[in-house]
Amino acid sequence: MKRSVRLNSGNEIGRSVERSLDEYFRRLEGEPPHGIYDMVIAHVERALLASILDRSNGNQTHAAEMLGLNRNTLRAKLAKHNLI
Repeated sequence: MKRSVRLNSGNEIGRSVERSLDEYFRRLEGEPPHGIYDMVIAHVERALLASILDRSNGNQTHAAEMLGLNRNTLRAKLAKHNLI
């Protein structure tokens, strides 16, 4: 199903997610989707964490500050995504 209205017209990250979801649904070829929310959040969170960790040159304290997270919370998320 193609929508004529884009919900994230002013947000590049939102547009990227929409394009990825459009491709995901296209590849399903009629199969019923399931678990989309968890799938998207996990992929976006992992990419975000990896990017920020790279930009902070691996400094978790700086990465946590950039993300607005507690360092322990960041460490838990990094471990969850096998990034440490």
